[in-house]
Amino acid sequence: MRAWVAAVLLVAGCAPGAEDAVVAEARTDDTAVVELVYATPYSPTHPFSRADQRWIEFVETRSNGRLRIRPSWSGALLSSEHSMLELRHGVVDIGLITPIYVAGGVHLIRAQSGFYAGVRDIEQQVALYYCLADTHPQFERELEGLKILAVQGGSLPGLVTREQPVTSLENLRGFRIRVPSELLNVMRDLGADPVNMPMGDVYSALAKGIIDGVIAPTDTFRALHFAEVAEYYTPLAVPRGAYPARAIGMRRWLELSAADREVLEASIPIWEAALADENRRALEEGWRYAVEQGVIEVEIGAEDQARFDALYSLEAERSAAALARYGIDGMSVLATARASIASDGSVRCAEAGE
Repeated sequence: MRAWVAAVLLVAGCAPGAEDAVVAEARTDDTAVVELVYATPYSPTHPFSRADQRWIEFVETRSNGRLRIRPSWSGALLSSEHSMLELRHGVVDIGLITPIYVAGGVHLIRAQSGFYAGVRDIEQQVALYYCLADTHPQFERELEGLKILAVQGGSLPGLVTREQPVTSLENLRGFRIRVPSELLNVMRDLGADPVNMPMGDVYSALAKGIIDGVIAPTDTFRALHFAEVAEYYTPLAVPRGAYPARAIGMRRWLELSAADREVLEASIPIWEAALADENRRALEEGWRYAVEQGVIEVEIGAEDQARFDALYSLEAERSAAALARYGIDGMSVLATARASIASDGSVRCAEAGE
């Protein structure tokens, strides 16, 4: 007790940067149970949440019960739109984040999700993200105040439509369609009316006819109940990027003991592997469910796919160049991505400028 009081008194004479370190050291107790609140906008049965539960089990087992994770599901504590800010301010300890939907402050992370042409599976997506983040310091600047605990990729999405089948890119003309941010201009070039919204809002928008379709993988037919509000699926091959998806507030991270931080560091590949595994499982389950519910698959021609691929690559260059307005060398990041992706989709990280 006396040692703890002495440490607290010592804070008064410390510089601001040292204060955090002293307080963290003063509060360290390797024997006490530490509860960490984890928040997500998804329900406990969602594939993402199934992966979260596997991560929780690993952390609690690896720490011999010293770390206890208290989950908060279904958006009770953390919002989709402001989760990064809320984590920085300690609303919860750990949370699901979606920087690709944040309006400002993460310009490169949003744009780089469109640099993944040629990458074919989730592990390759995650590998490319780490390559880009390790090579270009802007990623760290945009994530200031957060410690990333998992990077998430995803299954390659196709096109889910409400009432009209899409067998040609020309069918998209006049469609109001929800797309990820990297596809907004691609869809505009095709004559569609694209919108960007959190995936959790799409079911309602489809049901009400606010949108005509959504770029999404087949797991959403079951996980987000899209089979109830959509009739058709077009397997348009849309590249998918990875992004940091789970994080702890940096101040809370520094308050943890070295032993607890070591457990959470060890949990990063566990969480990423669980997300990939549950994602693939959900993809298969979702399509089986969609077929049972009467969803019809329609094909799109090879020429249309090639046209889409060309527009995707062109948009990657435009969005990379546009980052210059924020003082970010996006073209260098895109060059690293393209130099790092082999013809078979595997990733060998290239040095910047290579």
